[in-house]
Amino acid sequence: MASNAAEDDAMVSDKGTSNAAVVSGDVSSYRLFQLISPSLPIGGFTYSQGLEWAVEACWVTNRESMETWLANMLFNSVATLELPILERLYAAVESKDSEQIQRLTECLYSSRETKELRAEEQQRGLALNTLLKRLDVELPDIELSAYPATQLLGLCVAAVYWNIELTDLKKGYLWSWAENLVMAGVKLVPLGQTDGQLALINLSNHFAETLAIAQATEEWMIGSFTPAVSIASSLHETQYTRLFRS
Repeated sequence: MASNAAEDDAMVSDKGTSNAAVVSGDVSSYRLFQLISPSLPIGGFTYSQGLEWAVEACWVTNRESMETWLANMLFNSVATLELPILERLYAAVESKDSEQIQRLTECLYSSRETKELRAEEQQRGLALNTLLKRLDVELPDIELSAYPATQLLGLCVAAVYWNIELTDLKKGYLWSWAENLVMAGVKLVPLGQTDGQLALINLSNHFAETLAIAQATEEWMIGSFTPAVSIASSLHETQYTRLFRS
């Protein structure tokens, strides 16, 4: 008679697993795909991060100008703010360093320079926290509701729980960020689907450099410098006709 162990191994709970250690490397890759999917119900596709106003103001008019706009965000915010904080949050979650988690989440939230960007950070963070709770993705001694709601903290908790390596998480975050904003640009400019794919290829060609910049960013250097994005985000708050949330 065959052992029940094989059957037990084949069983998959619809609520995840009871702890991170039982998630294999193969499965963790699929969990990463799930986290970065546009279908993840946290509203990432509903925000343009100022791009909608940039199109309205004719700052972005075609694929080339959209790529320039997004590359500026990539090098002066994602590489110098989001990714360095993501790296440190991941380590803090692994070590259950509550003081470091609090400090990093406050730093990220305070670095969002407009009401719209702060609302996006909070709303996406709360949505991800709610989703993870419903999926039973929880770590001992880390209560997400005890910290400022940010998407990055939720991603780190899920990554540690599902045994997703930090290197893979950073790459996944980069792709998700780029895909959401390129698809926003496709709707807004508007662009054809092929132009959207070309923009993703061209933007992702900078990802290796972006990761290197983030890796070299010391703690005192963490921050963003994207004044045009801040201006566009502020003006988007009162834009008369909008497709994306404010």
